[in-house]
Amino acid sequence: MARTTMDHPGEQAAQDPIRLLAIRETPLSLDEVFRAVGDEAAGGTALFVGTVRNHDGGADVDELGYSTHPTAEAEMRRVAEKVVAEYPVRALAAVHRVGDLAVGDLAVVVAVSCPHRAEAFAACRRLIDDLKHEVPIWKHQRFSDGKDEWVGA
Repeated sequence: MARTTMDHPGEQAAQDPIRLLAIRETPLSLDEVFRAVGDEAAGGTALFVGTVRNHDGGADVDELGYSTHPTAEAEMRRVAEKVVAEYPVRALAAVHRVGDLAVGDLAVVVAVSCPHRAEAFAACRRLIDDLKHEVPIWKHQRFSDGKDEWVGA
């Protein structure tokens, strides 16, 4: 009897694919996130890095600060669990920085590994998009002209 690709355990979601979720005041590490999603059954790993840019809406950004609601980590887990339910995720990781950040600093790093690249890309995109829209993390941007603005979920 011929086996289909979905018959192999490596094609299915892992038992506990959520390997790392955190909100931190310290600098983020690409290596830590990448290592967290390593899995021998994964053929594709997608990683997204969000950095502080020097402009927004036509204005120069000098710096920004991130703050969160006390439920932010629980909401981050809910978003991660939703991604795991929708895709054959082998491993998933997401970390977000809080506090004051300078232009060029890493603000968020997410990664997903799946059996195939298309699934990894799709799952990673869903993870970052839902994290940005659903997790109560607010960005306070301070502009060169002295103005500021709050942005967030």
